[in-house]
Amino acid sequence: MTARRTIGVLGGMGPLATADLYQKIIAATPAQRDQDHLHVIIDADPTVPDRTAALLHGGPDPTPWLVAGARRLAAAGADFIVIPCNTAHAFLGTIRDAVPIPILSMVDETAAALAALLPPGAPAGILATAGTVAVGLYQTALAAVGLDARVPSPEAQTHVDAAIAAVKAGDLSRASTDRALRAAQELVDRGARALVAACTELPLILRPEDVPVPLVDPTAVLAQAAVRVARDARVPLEGGTPHAVRP
Repeated sequence: MTARRTIGVLGGMGPLATADLYQKIIAATPAQRDQDHLHVIIDADPTVPDRTAALLHGGPDPTPWLVAGARRLAAAGADFIVIPCNTAHAFLGTIRDAVPIPILSMVDETAAALAALLPPGAPAGILATAGTVAVGLYQTALAAVGLDARVPSPEAQTHVDAAIAAVKAGDLSRASTDRALRAAQELVDRGARALVAACTELPLILRPEDVPVPLVDPTAVLAQAAVRVARDARVPLEGGTPHAVRP
């Protein structure tokens, strides 16, 4: 059997999103029996301080929690780390500096997936936390691959934030979906050729059939990247970005 890497999941932000990533890793893995699946170590610490509150409102810095979790994963034997929280990627540089193993970027992987989906210069709508939007995580990543990121108006952003908060409280009802769809429709009306569910709570309530343009799920993109890198340890993992090592 070809040597495989162990996946470390730095999770808990929130717990449902972490479980969703693990399910998508399982679904993305070609397997006929238990032994065909990958070794996954999950560190789910829901006490990590709110990332948006830290970025926008002077809340507690989550970096010490994120670094501690990443170090636990490295010590437990993970070969690389994935983080099923888009907003946590605002702190990615510091976390990477603190651990001896690579950390894949959900944001960069999603940007690469969008670049493969859309023509150069096409607009993509970003549905994300206010923190992710404010620090420009996806605006920067999409610009780097030649795409135009569009974000909701302030009023529409309040609906996105309300939908995310509802999911974190366990509300996966149609009412939560409808909150997110208000912002989604605004972005489509403004010309978005695709939408990104760029908070890991959103794929739990948004489905491709809910919107009139392609809906990209960064959790699924990250799961596919993790499986691709983990299944063959002969593939070099440079800079912590799996799209950089694709054939």
